Amino acid sequence: MTFVGRTSDRGVATLTLDSPANRNALSAALVGELRESLAACAADAAVRAVLLTHTGTTFCAGADLTAPPEPEAFVGLMRAIVALPKPVVARVEGHVRAGGLGLLAACDIAVAGPSSTFALTESRLGLAPAVISLTLLPRVDRRAANRYYLTGERFDAAEAARISLVTLAAEDVDKALVPVLDGLRRASPQGLAASKELVTATVLRSFDQYAEDLIARSAALFASDEAREGMTAFLERRDPGWVR
Repeated sequence: MTFVGRTSDRGVATLTLDSPANRNALSAALVGELRESLAACAADAAVRAVLLTHTGTTFCAGADLTAPPEPEAFVGLMRAIVALPKPVVARVEGHVRAGGLGLLAACDIAVAGPSSTFALTESRLGLAPAVISLTLLPRVDRRAANRYYLTGERFDAAEAARISLVTLAAEDVDKALVPVLDGLRRASPQGLAASKELVTATVLRSFDQYAEDLIARSAALFASDEAREGMTAFLERRDPGWVR
């Protein structure tokens, strides 16, 4: 079974998250396949940029609670996107939850359509947005991070653009992407790599400084009794015991 499709058009490789059974959740298999696809794009001289998109109505539902990746593997995937010497552009026409926001924030440019919604739901499961903070906190407005980390509220594409989670909210995502992809096709490979290195330096430093601690924190939270109750309640479609 393939979880990530790949096509190419005039130097832009499109990687499509295609795991409809779990709403493109971050399973160990999907994370591994996406990282392999990114490595192939990095090694392909014909690829000028990567477009990351999805099938269905969900870009990414967050971690697959039934078959999650190791935290180190997911951190490796986010770092691979940030460090890729080619721009990665996210095309979002659906819902993004929890770990999916970390994947989205790893991308260099992101365009979201009117059907998109976003939420950091970890606190409602007895967890925290630990490892995804590596990409989120260097990019997202800090006051907005305070609110959405704590409350788990859902917000729309316009709000995602306001807080810098995405670059642009657009009524027509594909139309909005035309000048973006045209600009990337006109840039030289060396110019793109050097320019991306400048704008991602702060994000990469956050990996170097905090990744090990956040991986340990994430593992401890997942192993806790409270998180087991939260995840069980989620899978059973009921409120966890702490809800008042």
